[in-house]
Amino acid sequence: SSLCNWIVDFLTNRRQSVRVGKNTSSTLVVNTGAPQGCVLSPLLYTLFTHDCISSCASNLIVKFADDTTVLGLISNNDETNYRTEVQQLESWCHDNNLVLNTKKTKEIIVDFRKRGHNNHLPLFIGSEAVERVSSFKFLGVTVTEDLSWGNHITSVVRKAQQRLYYLRRLRSAHIPRSLMLNFYNCAISSVLTYGFLVWFPSCTKADQQALQRVVKEAGRIIGTSLPEISNIFPTRCLRRVHSILRDQHHPARHLFHLLPSGRRYRSIQARTSRLANSLYPQAVRLLNSLPPSHGQ
Repeated sequence: SSLCNWIVDFLTNRRQSVRVGKNTSSTLVVNTGAPQGCVLSPLLYTLFTHDCISSCASNLIVKFADDTTVLGLISNNDETNYRTEVQQLESWCHDNNLVLNTKKTKEIIVDFRKRGHNNHLPLFIGSEAVERVSSFKFLGVTVTEDLSWGNHITSVVRKAQQRLYYLRRLRSAHIPRSLMLNFYNCAISSVLTYGFLVWFPSCTKADQQALQRVVKEAGRIIGTSLPEISNIFPTRCLRRVHSILRDQHHPARHLFHLLPSGRRYRSIQARTSRLANSLYPQAVRLLNSLPPSHGQ
């Protein structure tokens, strides 16, 4: 089609040179890859990796642009499917002229058993062992091996506090309150609530208080009251849930079952407080607490 021809023409016969100071190298024709920073590049890479999928039901391959994550559920100490998945991913990359960067690859093990926690053998990609870590920043959210969020919130609070400095500068320059509110929403609140629905339901009271102190200080600088951090969750949670309910193909759609009465949703059974405090069980409880006209 004309669209495909246009994309092919865009990607081929591109010329590249390197400039260092006042010196510029000769040009070189580049016919591989996609231009960095191009809005088409993530889409093209997603299409290119479309057939890179998990081969076992207990595994999941999560792809976001050029970040790839293998999730494996290990039962009865049998890691065969998980390790085979990694080997097949390596083979897929080799067959498609891609190379896994082992130095940037990390392995994190979430294991809540009291014993046998350190019995996992090293994971290898080719002949190189993958570094095992206790925490890792995944798409901007710090995930730890015990699924606690203290490390992430500490990092978020520190970053937001640094941006309070610029808010104070705006106040000292007598910038209108409306513009300071815009700055708060764009540069501070967005940092505090990034990935909010994932980690906020399970964070501790101390973590919530640390977040709220930043909000309170920002409100004091601006000279107005700002929404409390704990009041943001219900609104965003309901917005996400209603989006899921409208999408019949959403992976989490099956978690929301209306009871025969048609007024309440079936509660998600949880054997641990960790699961009970996570997003979807909390979302169901929140839906069931609404008046019937709002819960549909």
